[in-house]
Amino acid sequence: MIQAPSIRERSGCSRRPSDLSPITTDRLAALLADYVRQTGATVDLLLVGGLALQAYGAADRVTHDVAGELVGDLDALAHFLRSHEVPADLGENISGWSVIAMPPGYRERATVLLAQPGLRIRLLHPTDFVVAKLRRGTDLDLDDAEYVARRFEVHPQAIRAAGEAAVAASPRDTALFLFRKTLDVFCARIAAPPG
Repeated sequence: MIQAPSIRERSGCSRRPSDLSPITTDRLAALLADYVRQTGATVDLLLVGGLALQAYGAADRVTHDVAGELVGDLDALAHFLRSHEVPADLGENISGWSVIAMPPGYRERATVLLAQPGLRIRLLHPTDFVVAKLRRGTDLDLDDAEYVARRFEVHPQAIRAAGEAAVAASPRDTALFLFRKTLDVFCARIAAPPG
């Protein structure tokens, strides 16, 4: 499988990520507006990580990096963010970040968080965000997915349907079995009362 180009800038500088200042959606918006003003470039960023969770309302979610799908110059933006000590995990196609594809149409369902001349920041539809988190499946990802599913009242049936659409769009792989198990466990978790 050939993946779209991506920039994996986890360290961003010589300091450890935990030594970096947390980033917020407001700080990111200001940095990206500066980047657009300084370079004349356009940026269309679909957030998928901790910053997306902040935008969904989890104000206490701390993150030190920017993760998302970018329409724009990956190298130039990653360099700019690095120069401001903000690590970035950016790619042209987040569906290619896992063997499990994103549900078809995720870009069209995304909502606009911020729109300015030359700059647009978008968020995944809550159901697509949940599937994105289930594709990776760490404990933190599952907690993030549960927060969004409960906050936006995403029903287990909608999650299952989106997960199965993602599986149908994915290449045949044994990872599909594990994803389906994660999907089953997560849907049962969401069907139960919070606790």
